[in-house]
Amino acid sequence: MRKAIFKYILLSFLIIQSCISFSQINGYAKVTSIAGTTLNLSNVNQAAHSFTVGDLMVIMQMQDNVIGANTADNVNFGNLSAISSAGLFEITTITSINGNSTTGFTSGAPTTLTVNGLSNTYNTGANSSTQIITFRRMSAGNYTTTANISALDWDGNVGGVVAMEVPGTLTLNHNITANLNGFRGGNKSANYYIGGTSCYNTPFRANNSQHAYKGESIYKVTNATYNNARAKILNGGGGGVQINAGGGGGGNYSAGGLGGYGWNGTAAGCTSVNGGYGYGGIGLSAAITGNRIFMGGGGGGGQQNNSVATDGGDGGGIILIKANTITTSGACGGRTISANGETPPLSGNDGGGGGGAGGSIVFWVNNWSIGGSCALTISANGGNGGTINTSTHAGGGAGGQGVVIFNGPQPTTNVTTQTNNGNPGCNNNSVPCNNTAGSASGSNGDGIFIGTPNPLPIELLFFTAFPSENIIQLEWQTASEVNNDYFTVERSKDAKNWEFVTRVSGAGNSNTSINYYDIDKKPYSGISYYRLKQTDFDGKYEYSSIVAVELNKENIQPVKLYPNPSNGELTLEGDAIEIADFKIFNVLGQDVTSLITVTENNSTAIRVNILSLAKGVYNIQTRTRVTRLVKE
Repeated sequence: MRKAIFKYILLSFLIIQSCISFSQINGYAKVTSIAGTTLNLSNVNQAAHSFTVGDLMVIMQMQDNVIGANTADNVNFGNLSAISSAGLFEITTITSINGNSTTGFTSGAPTTLTVNGLSNTYNTGANSSTQIITFRRMSAGNYTTTANISALDWDGNVGGVVAMEVPGTLTLNHNITANLNGFRGGNKSANYYIGGTSCYNTPFRANNSQHAYKGESIYKVTNATYNNARAKILNGGGGGVQINAGGGGGGNYSAGGLGGYGWNGTAAGCTSVNGGYGYGGIGLSAAITGNRIFMGGGGGGGQQNNSVATDGGDGGGIILIKANTITTSGACGGRTISANGETPPLSGNDGGGGGGAGGSIVFWVNNWSIGGSCALTISANGGNGGTINTSTHAGGGAGGQGVVIFNGPQPTTNVTTQTNNGNPGCNNNSVPCNNTAGSASGSNGDGIFIGTPNPLPIELLFFTAFPSENIIQLEWQTASEVNNDYFTVERSKDAKNWEFVTRVSGAGNSNTSINYYDIDKKPYSGISYYRLKQTDFDGKYEYSSIVAVELNKENIQPVKLYPNPSNGELTLEGDAIEIADFKIFNVLGQDVTSLITVTENNSTAIRVNILSLAKGVYNIQTRTRVTRLVKE
């Protein structure tokens, strides 16, 4: 899934990478198992620097088994179950290598390594990746860079991180980057066209290259049925499905944007209801702390039938810098420290890939002295979604912003710090663009912190809105809550001017998952937008990402569901095509259709026995709508 080494960057302050040489400074190794403080290793890369007894190193959980039960073929696929150890890191000292505790080690690649202690728990199972990186001390005192510095490209086992220490003054005569070194973007689909102009909004996960691939994320995929199609996979964007839908943007601090809806032969293209767009990768802001950070999620690939779709963008990697002072000198034209996500290249009449999310940068720096003639730009920006250069097909979703943490003063004199979301890709060749894919969540700069970022008041796993007959169903789930007073749902016709829909009380403080439900009884007809506002007891608030919904009131022929609530028999009545392939999902998004029995089936009604279902709330899904069912 990794693209060529020369990649496309459309950020004006970056120098074209193909004209510049970058040097790696770190050694890397995969941790295959841990016994106490002894680490068993594989995939050792010491081309740039060796692991040595007495030196510092970083241990970091790159991926973990965080998907839980969110694996059904529906919109909830790829939601976060629990963050586990994903993103945790610490710096520790190497005390022995291969059982040798003497200073230095040069005899081949180490197979075991012992450290003087570990504060966190790190996992090495099938769906997890933990690596170690040399925390390279560049000198005993001051150090001036001699070449541009970059991370080793993440390959699924190692890489993606620059880690360095200068006890004195670090003088930047060159750039330090982890651009595009993070989680890998999903490949575009194989060429596939079923014919006609119908829009397709399934599947959500599949092992089928007719659908584009999902971007890589904090969950290590080992099941091939998770590779392709619309749903995000944690902070990796979902892939577009036919016809020519765009991939979702990757997420990090903020969630990635939705891919473009797809082609149906009209100027407007497919809609939010029937489009095959990839979903954006989730935002991880609620989990980010001083010792938990993430690489940017990969964007999902675009769907193609004319060989001109684009892959999803790679996410930004991670930079860790410790120094007493960082300075520049002379007239240099500008320096950069950056961990930006990738912008896929221009596409034609197929789907565009989603932008890669920005990565993470952490500074332990006491002083900054940046000259006006050699200014510094620090950035962890999301990549733009891939753009289309022809009639309406589908661009890629915007990549979410990363995070920059200053464990010390934030520099402002001659320093620009950015954590910007990427721009959504254009779905056509209009100038200026009048039809775009989805934007990333939040506001530019949300990911900049002075000191350790505080956990957010809620850990929001998802917020969804979908049509159900003449109303809009609203639901969301939190993993935890701190001082959470209430939620407000707002709607808009243009995603700019918002109005109140409903208010729901929060749980205050909670460490367990909580599901919330409500409805919009008087929704707009056509396309509208919804967002969730969370308010603390002290009045502080924050917003979720925006969800687009299309409701065509004039054409609705509702499926009747009765009795509801039900404790045994259930009847679905309506259009035969509509109800013929219904499914039932529980609140975790798991398909439980196999647990029910069809007792009667005719051209206008289906009667089923639901005695095997546990008491609770379920979603009955037909081809165009979802209806809530309560089992008593």
